[in-house]
Amino acid sequence: MTGSAQRPLLFLDVDGPLIPFGAQPATYRTYAPDPALTDPRANPLLARLDPAHGPRLAALPCQLVWATTWMAEANETVAPRLGLPALPIVSWPEPSDQEAEEDRRTGLHWKTRALVALAAGRAFVWVDDEIAAADQDWVAAHHPGPALLHRVDPRRGLTEGDYVELDAWLRGRL
Repeated sequence: MTGSAQRPLLFLDVDGPLIPFGAQPATYRTYAPDPALTDPRANPLLARLDPAHGPRLAALPCQLVWATTWMAEANETVAPRLGLPALPIVSWPEPSDQEAEEDRRTGLHWKTRALVALAAGRAFVWVDDEIAAADQDWVAAHHPGPALLHRVDPRRGLTEGDYVELDAWLRGRL
């Protein structure tokens, strides 16, 4: 995943951006499951996945990459419900003890270093509900290419406004 001539990367978290949580349960909209994708053992939170996210994400001018603890399950259970193909998945490295201590002390998210390393100077967007100022500052200091760290309100998930902002930023990098 290197090279500045390539389309920007979009690192996408699942919990929060795609599966809203943290609000009163009555505020969540649920979606009728596709009978072909119904599994009685499925995570009940999957009913909160809005299938309209799939076409919206696919239309963005970028390479989508799962940046979630769902790992392979994102391709097995989330992508089909959104109508997305299997996407690359970030494999999270174990930080060194020194990095983990520094990150804890500074408030750096545990994903930040890995995403910057994977981007390798390439333009990227990171969509997550846990992005903080420490992450913004660290990326600005350690990533030579353009980067947009886009925090999503986990109570609502991705909204029309988020898609407009992401699309405009990505198109500005083409």
